[in-house]
Amino acid sequence: MSLKKLHGKILMSMVLGLVVMMILSLFSDLHAVGGSLGHFAWLHIPVVLSLVLINYCLRWVKWEYFLRRLRLGHSVRYSDSVLIFTSGMIMAVTPGKVGEVFKSYLLRRVNGTPVSLSAPIVLVERLTDGLAMLLLMALGLTLYSPARPLFVLLLALSCAGIALLQYRSLCTHIIDRWLTRLPSGQALAPKLVNIYTSTYQLLNWRVLLLSTVLSLVSWGLECLAFYFVLTGLGQSSTGLLLLQATFIYAASTLLGLVSFLPGGLGATEASSAGLLVTLVGMSASAGTAATIIIRFCTLWFGVAVGAVGLIWFSQRYHPGEMFELEQTVLEQS
Repeated sequence: MSLKKLHGKILMSMVLGLVVMMILSLFSDLHAVGGSLGHFAWLHIPVVLSLVLINYCLRWVKWEYFLRRLRLGHSVRYSDSVLIFTSGMIMAVTPGKVGEVFKSYLLRRVNGTPVSLSAPIVLVERLTDGLAMLLLMALGLTLYSPARPLFVLLLALSCAGIALLQYRSLCTHIIDRWLTRLPSGQALAPKLVNIYTSTYQLLNWRVLLLSTVLSLVSWGLECLAFYFVLTGLGQSSTGLLLLQATFIYAASTLLGLVSFLPGGLGATEASSAGLLVTLVGMSASAGTAATIIIRFCTLWFGVAVGAVGLIWFSQRYHPGEMFELEQTVLEQS
């Protein structure tokens, strides 16, 4: 699939995002939302974007750490690694961000690493991001008790998944004895072994602990960015507001992730605006305005950074010709 078709998919996601914002604004009184945006202290935006950029840098450090941990970084300069990572951010508007496995295809373009060896990096990135969000969400569970069942369920599923993947003999038995009997199973078996081997290495408890702490810090910065959005809308700067901002941002982001909607569109926005009204006591229009601002400064800013990275990458490795993407990545997205 060509870069032109990718642009079409991203444009469709942007239109969907705009529709979500418009619907949310209409429910909250479009005129009042405009008024809230007009009263926002726009000098807060450089602070918000700076925190978001630091988040991206720390997440790149995690990507680089995983890459070197699996010894897949041969012939990959740091500048290449940065371009691969940022290019993958354009796929943030895919369901559950699974399209970020696109980074594995770009890595293959650079040093020939099989996709099956590096794709687990994306899986463990999402896993550690999810664990970090759960920890951040846990800080504010006392603020909103209805969120506790969802927290317990997601934590239990995450821990069970990690435990299962670390049970090596069982997983290899499933691959060798069960999956190979399926149609095309024999052909897929070597790739499945590669995927599991890489995943197992990244789920070493030291690696998992370090990467989760790194995720906790990086996503904590985006929670702080959300706090500055709220103060920019006139909320008093207090420790309680920071706790509320952390809980709301983490909970709404997790809800968007598990909804498996492209970029969490709709689920994240609705839950964020609703929690701002319920917990912070903001008006529906102010809550919607805060949600619009933080989504543009995180999701859509990230997509824009990814677009720049992809163009730069394609010019570096494929000058003068259309950069062809792997069709399977986008079909699965």
